[in-house]
Amino acid sequence: MTPFLIALQFLTTLRIQLKEMPTPRQNANSILFYPVVGLIIGLILYAVALLLSGLPTVLLSSLILVLWIWLTGGLHLDGLADTADAWVGGFGDKERTLKIMKDPSCGPIGVLSLIIVCVLKWAALYVLLEEKAALALLLFPVLGRTIPLPLFVSTPYVRSNGLGSSIAAHLPKRRVYWVIGLSLSLVMYFLGLGLLTALAWVLTFIHLRTKFLQRLGGITGDTIGASIELSETVCLLAFVIGLSYLPIDTLF
Repeated sequence: MTPFLIALQFLTTLRIQLKEMPTPRQNANSILFYPVVGLIIGLILYAVALLLSGLPTVLLSSLILVLWIWLTGGLHLDGLADTADAWVGGFGDKERTLKIMKDPSCGPIGVLSLIIVCVLKWAALYVLLEEKAALALLLFPVLGRTIPLPLFVSTPYVRSNGLGSSIAAHLPKRRVYWVIGLSLSLVMYFLGLGLLTALAWVLTFIHLRTKFLQRLGGITGDTIGASIELSETVCLLAFVIGLSYLPIDTLF
């Protein structure tokens, strides 16, 4: 139970009180529950979409996006902004890139990355709601919070201290593979559209892992946050694009 509460406390703004300081192994096991936390977020978003379905779509999609950001406290958006700033300002140098990531200020590239992601998410949410496919809101937070698992088991953690290094050292790899498989199996409910979304997720993981290895030789907490945001956005876009091109009887 403690690893689940750790994941819920870390990934959301929900008020969770731990009775005692978690051990390194409990922190590592908490990553197994990241997709579960994603499912909880998705359920909340879906419930709001149903309860407020009478609102104009433009307003409802805006409210869902704001709620989505609020539920996570902007944690992953912060990682995205830091990574974007460092990627451009690092000029291809590993140490410079890592140094910029630790700077708490947000530069123009970081701000631009946040605007781009939020605009794309809002537009995709609008299409999703217009097409009466709000049930898919369950899927994207799960896929986004699944991507840290294969990154942790297949990619070195480059910082020697901090929570990420502790997770990497104590990660139960065999269980991780099972959780990844279970999380990805959720896409099967959406048939052909789900397979398209899963393919987008796999390609996003491969691309991000390759770039992280090329620039940093591994991952950091910021790149994990960026990966969650980017994979959510790409999967959401893949889904709504598929809504326009795949025959409707192959979607659900």
